[in-house]
Amino acid sequence: MQLSEENYAHTFSRNKDDGFCFSLEKNKNEWVLNSGYYVGLTWLDKNKHALLINPKLNNKNLLEPDKIQIDYYKMLFSCLQHPEVANEIEELFEIKWDEPTISIENKEDVLTPFLIIQFLSLVKSIVRKGLKKSYYKVEKNLNSKVKGKVLIGSTIKHNLLKNKFLNTYCKYEEFGVNGLENRLLKKTLHFINKYLPTRLKQNQFHYFEETLNYISPAFENVTDKIDLRELKFTKNNAFFKEYDKAIRLAKIILKRFSYNISNAVNEKIETHPFWIDMSKLFELYTLGLLKDRFGKDVKYHFTHYGNELDYILKSGELKMVIDAKYKQYQKYKVANEDVRQVSGYARLEKVYDYLEKTYPDSINCLIIYPDIINGFDNLKSIQFENHPVKDYNGVFKLGVKLPLLN
Repeated sequence: MQLSEENYAHTFSRNKDDGFCFSLEKNKNEWVLNSGYYVGLTWLDKNKHALLINPKLNNKNLLEPDKIQIDYYKMLFSCLQHPEVANEIEELFEIKWDEPTISIENKEDVLTPFLIIQFLSLVKSIVRKGLKKSYYKVEKNLNSKVKGKVLIGSTIKHNLLKNKFLNTYCKYEEFGVNGLENRLLKKTLHFINKYLPTRLKQNQFHYFEETLNYISPAFENVTDKIDLRELKFTKNNAFFKEYDKAIRLAKIILKRFSYNISNAVNEKIETHPFWIDMSKLFELYTLGLLKDRFGKDVKYHFTHYGNELDYILKSGELKMVIDAKYKQYQKYKVANEDVRQVSGYARLEKVYDYLEKTYPDSINCLIIYPDIINGFDNLKSIQFENHPVKDYNGVFKLGVKLPLLN
């Protein structure tokens, strides 16, 4: 492979700091690839050579045997069971719409299922609240009555020329759930139903199927007929925030298949370059585990003058600063710099105020990391104090298992 440059690199733009995606450098006659905790597809030389980076917990693969595959889709599904978590996934991925598309195998497309999970989570929330009703225009061939505007051309063509003298084509407004936004959601659900069975293994498809079975009855009275020119007329609405995000995702999903449902089952797909932040996914997965036990007692992204804590816990007498680290520790020994970081957060005055603690009382810290072999399935009955970090007072660690593909 002949590349035009001596080195390549990419970073993932985030609010807090940019993340390292990969670097590719030429060392004598060999290319050396280093990758971070990102899954993605990018051009090296535009329209010539592309690079696809697949999911892997770390490059050395110390605790992840070759035959074990992490079910990243289930990770996202599980944390999105909490509606408040669904609002925190804006930084999970980025798509380079301004760059040319890259052709990849459909089975290598990891982005679309992520988009679909986020979309289904939002639509599920919409269904819980009830579909939005609105006025929308309809054209119907009415019998023995006239309503709204008479469509003379259609009436002549479909009625008068066929001796149907009692029928009149009319255009008028109705009020109900069959509005533009709901039709767009229904159209996207139609795509998803066509796409998923061809893309996922059966043991992955079942939790998509459960959500689809919950959502589908709400759209029984909604059609999926929509003119692509109508998409630009969808409007934001402060009272239906989930709609805004769901519609944005619906447009992205439909655009990925060029608005043609037959493309959903093609062996190849044209996709713009993209990146998915797997450390962010683990952060959200951990948030979901904490929410399972503590609910609203755990606060996400507590900030103070440039310092941003992953989580802060205030549940009765249990008060802690918690950090999630998407890395595998050698022999389960937590890195000193990670201890220093979380301990520094625990010294902030704002943290003391929030937890209603007084200095010099210390605040306990907890580091949560992935441990596929010996980790905990959940946090519901774990005594954090029983898992101290060696050589440190008031600092604890906890490995959590990640869902695996059978």
